[in-house]
Amino acid sequence: MLHLGFMGSLFLSRLADQILLFLVPLVIFQLTSDVALSGFAFFVETLPRFIAFPVCGILTDFYSPYRLLSRSQFARFIAVLLALAGYFFFPGIYWLVSVAAIVGVLTTQGMMAREAILPLVFKEIRFQKVLAHTQLVDQLAMVLGPLIAALVLFFAQWQVVLIFVALLFLSADLALYIWLKSVRPCWKKLTQDELHIVNSLRCALMNIKKLPNLLAVIYLAFAVNLIVGVLLATSAAIYTGVYAQSETEYAILQMLGAATTIIVLLYIGRATLPLRVLGVTSFIVLCVGGIITGLSQSAWLYLVGFMMIVGFDKMFNVFLRSLRKQVIPAQDFGKTTGLVVLLNNLSQPLAGLLVALYAGEFGVQVVVLSVVVVAVLIGVLVLMSCIYKRVINQLVD
Repeated sequence: MLHLGFMGSLFLSRLADQILLFLVPLVIFQLTSDVALSGFAFFVETLPRFIAFPVCGILTDFYSPYRLLSRSQFARFIAVLLALAGYFFFPGIYWLVSVAAIVGVLTTQGMMAREAILPLVFKEIRFQKVLAHTQLVDQLAMVLGPLIAALVLFFAQWQVVLIFVALLFLSADLALYIWLKSVRPCWKKLTQDELHIVNSLRCALMNIKKLPNLLAVIYLAFAVNLIVGVLLATSAAIYTGVYAQSETEYAILQMLGAATTIIVLLYIGRATLPLRVLGVTSFIVLCVGGIITGLSQSAWLYLVGFMMIVGFDKMFNVFLRSLRKQVIPAQDFGKTTGLVVLLNNLSQPLAGLLVALYAGEFGVQVVVLSVVVVAVLIGVLVLMSCIYKRVINQLVD
């Protein structure tokens, strides 16, 4: 029960973030009727989140992650209120775009701070179980965020939704404050070095190069995010376009994907599985699911592939985060994890770009299948490389 405040803070913060992600492109489209501007808003919302990961990770090595998490949540509360005030006095969509970008960076800082807090506080609990439970809370917020935003928009204007988002960020910070008062965790700086961004990035690069299995897992995560990225970029077009399903049926598809994720995470939380089993199983299922979505000729078969990708992406995420905790030295955890997360996620916008460039010429499912084949080839090359290194090491010994 002592950690209920931590989980509550995570849920409220993530819920507010998901509502904002849903709201900003929608409101900009409603205000301007310009699809391009709406897409640009989503780009501005998401790009700073990825770019900020290395720097936010570095900060968690030099400053208390508890303080960084609290300040990131309170700063998001202030940023949303300032954007509302700015829009009231000087109406314009730039306020919405700006707050989306600022909140995105602060959200990344909060995510990196939580990543650093987990192994410090939950020492008495199996780490895979901790990750499964935190991702379960995260997934619940991701499902409820757009639903709550749509519900509030039905009864009130979008400004009211922004006020609601600000209050959620403030509530998340209050929940964290209450939890910190009850747990009273201590944090000790693990390095005596001074904060230097360039040196920290250089250290992170050296860790990626030298630490066992870390580079191989980055390649696998890059491949996984290719599959996830192409799914996110094409699922609406394929399900409602190619298969002529309604918006309601598309919403059901999303809910079934979320339900699969919850079932997988609950299983991981209860079962004790070796990391290798988690990684290999999730990667294989993701690849098979991607092939099914690329080859399917019916909505039902596509649904199966979709559920496999969405559900087992979280299993791979648990594997990835568990391995990082085992391999990366504690004093370098933030800086190295931040850079690793950035490299892992570069393939998602790349997948979207490939869809934009080639879907019109070759067909959307051909692009999906091609991207999945590339991901499978990356996995095969990583496997062959690991086998080669093992054979060489045995010969040397």
